[in-house]
Parts: sequence; structure tokens; C-alpha cells
Amino acid sequence: MEIRIDRRAAVKKLRTLVLTPKHEVGQFRSKLEKKFTCDFVPNGAELSESMIGGVKCDILVPRAFSANRVLLYVHGGSFSGGSRESCRSFCAGLADSVSARAVVPEFRLPPTHPFPAGTEDVSAVFNALADENSGTEILIAADGSGASVALASVLGLDSAARSRIKGIILFSPWLDISDSYDFGSKKARDEVIAREDILHAADLYTYASNVMNPRVSPLKADKAMLEGFPEVYIQCGEKEILLSQSRDFCSLLMDNGINCVLDVWPGMMHLFQMADEYLMESHLAVERIGRYVNRRPEDDDGGERAVVLKKNNIDVTE
Repeated sequence: MEIRIDRRAAVKKLRTLVLTPKHEVGQFRSKLEKKFTCDFVPNGAELSESMIGGVKCDILVPRAFSANRVLLYVHGGSFSGGSRESCRSFCAGLADSVSARAVVPEFRLPPTHPFPAGTEDVSAVFNALADENSGTEILIAADGSGASVALASVLGLDSAARSRIKGIILFSPWLDISDSYDFGSKKARDEVIAREDILHAADLYTYASNVMNPRVSPLKADKAMLEGFPEVYIQCGEKEILLSQSRDFCSLLMDNGINCVLDVWPGMMHLFQMADEYLMESHLAVERIGRYVNRRPEDDDGGERAVVLKKNNIDVTE
């Protein structure tokens, strides 16, 4: 695919992923689907549909993949938007990069189906994958608000189920949707998303007193809830207001003995990976995820891995 470097066009596209207080949910969903749904599946991936755990899912199979690895992807979209179709192109590329079959559930969305409906659907899919694929390692990935849904599912698992998860990959995650989180300024804003957008999405996702629930705002999780938690890799842009949440979450995990890598891309905006036709960094970022997932076991021993990551402008917090 030819890439036309155009930051303004990238920002315009990415803004359609964000529900603002000015837009009705139906209008928002329609624009998101129109902008992100592709006519064909890229990277030569094969597409099929299946009911898994009672939830309709996309199955994306790249040309080359590990037989004992599956990727469970939880899409974002300000909680109230997004679908299998709209994230199909991105998931096909990610599946190719991490050498895994991708499973993308069509989970229920608010405001018709508020929390915990979506989390229950994702958990059902995970449990079915774990039961049907004995010995297969499971990767969980999510973007934006999907990170809250994915992490809520993991927080609800027991230690045996968590041990099946090879790792968690988060793109520009929403980790605290409470109005108590300090973004640095009430008017803090990046090119794509604003504080008021997050709070508006939260109002549709759950009731006001529930935003402090760790299964809604994972940054509120305590030590007991994080016992046996999988390794986490977070990738985000330097210019997004949610960067501080990612740093705080990495610190929380590390303080509880959990490995976390924070990959901060200089000059990039919220969910820059989703604008791959306009930004070369989008492709490079997904490729980096693939190198991380496919690293050799010996790379985890000693300091070589951290040195390599730092040379590639990764902010490593482990």
C-alpha cells in the first residue's frame, strides 16, 4: 500500500473514533463505520465468522501464523462505537505482525447495553478459547476504550485462567475514566481527544458511582486484584493526554511485580496506529509489536532486550 504522509488527514480520520458530547451515538457510529470499514481484508488474511462462547466473532488468519497462538482483540470506539468490520483492516495487519490467528468479538455496546455487558461477552469468548485450545497461548490486545473492557475481563479471571495469557497489548488505553483523574489541566487536550470526550463516553458506559470500580477504571486496581497478572505492553503517542495514565498504570504493575513495557512514540497522537495510510509510524509501530511478541525466550534474560528497546526510542519501564 502506498502511504501518503499527511498528518492533518490522519488526525481528521482518528477523530472519528471519538464520541464527543456534540454527537448523537447513532451519528457517531455511522461515521466511524464509514471511515474505518474496508472493502477487502489486507495482508492476505483469510476471513471467516464463528460463534465463540455465544458471541459472534471474526476469525482472521494471516498467511503465516503460529499454530499454538491466538490473538483476542477488543476494539475501542469510546465504548459506544466500533465493530468487527471497522477494526478488520487493523486486526489483519496486527495478526500478521504477531504471527497469530485473530479473534475479534462483536460484543454488546452502550448505551443500550452498558457495563458489564461488553465485559461479559469478552470473558465468554476468552473462556471458550481457553477451553477449546488447550496448550495454545492467548494474546489479548485492545485499543482506546477497549482496553478498559479487556482489562475488566482479565481482572475477573482466576489465577489459573490468567496463566493462559501470554501477554496483553494495549494501544492508547483508557485506564481511568473517572472525573477525579488529573490530566494536568481541566482544559488539557490533544489533537484527537479531550477530557470531556472521555467523561461523556463514561456517562454512557456506566453509572456515575461506578467509574471508580477497577473493572471500569483499571488504574484503581489494588495489589490483590493484580496477583498473577500477565505482562503488559502499552504503545501510545507522546502528544496524547492519556500518556500519563499509561505511565501510572505501568508504575502500578511494576510496583506489584508485573512486567510492563511502555512504548512512547515521539510526536504521535492518540491511536496513531489506526491511520496507516497517512503515517509511516503506524506501520513501524505494529511491526515493533510483532518483534516484541516473537522475541526469543533468551531475550528476556539479562539487559540486552532493554538496551535494544531504548535504542528504538521506547520508554522502557521495567
